Amino acid sequence: MLAAMSTLITSPIPAEFTARVEAMLARGGRRILGLAGGPGSGKSTLAEALKGLYGERAVVVPMDGYHLANSALQQLGRQGRKGAPDTFDADGYVALLQRLRQAPQTGETVYAPEYRREFEEGIAGAIAVPPEVQLVITEGNYLLMAEGAWAGVKPLLDEAWYVGVDDDLRRERLLARHMRFGRSREDALHWIAVTDEPNAQRIAATRHRADAVFNWGDAT
Repeated sequence: MLAAMSTLITSPIPAEFTARVEAMLARGGRRILGLAGGPGSGKSTLAEALKGLYGERAVVVPMDGYHLANSALQQLGRQGRKGAPDTFDADGYVALLQRLRQAPQTGETVYAPEYRREFEEGIAGAIAVPPEVQLVITEGNYLLMAEGAWAGVKPLLDEAWYVGVDDDLRRERLLARHMRFGRSREDALHWIAVTDEPNAQRIAATRHRADAVFNWGDAT
């Protein structure tokens, strides 16, 4: 499992995808690239790899910063489904993307929230996006959804890629992640079965709305 996970981290990004980014940047202004995919598909790994290519020209702004707080989820009776579409502030995320598009014209530094897995809460204002940043890479599960407030996300993206990976490897990555952050193996497997996998199926159904599909198997 560890060897397979390291493959995702060290695999190069195929030239066809870096060419797509270069074509976006060549149009000038700020561009927003969205990476969608199921839990454990390697979205954040790809986002960080792209950030590494473009350095200070790029910033990664994950959708996960818009998780509702655990206290809010408890009040709503949704804590057992954390990660489902209705456990995020989708309207807030759309508003952030709108600000990110407008900020270079106004000279504004936008501060975005960041999700901290070690205590499973979002931290407001943790990610700074200065006006000179040319590429914002945003990643998350529901960027391609066409329902509710989520429908407002894709029109704000210059491109949206679906990130795919072998399902067995994806579940292995999820299991390792949940256990790394404190769940027992039994609890992690239960969470994957009742929460992560239903979400993954819902996300996979949005794949056809992507502008391109990035498969980690093709990058090895």
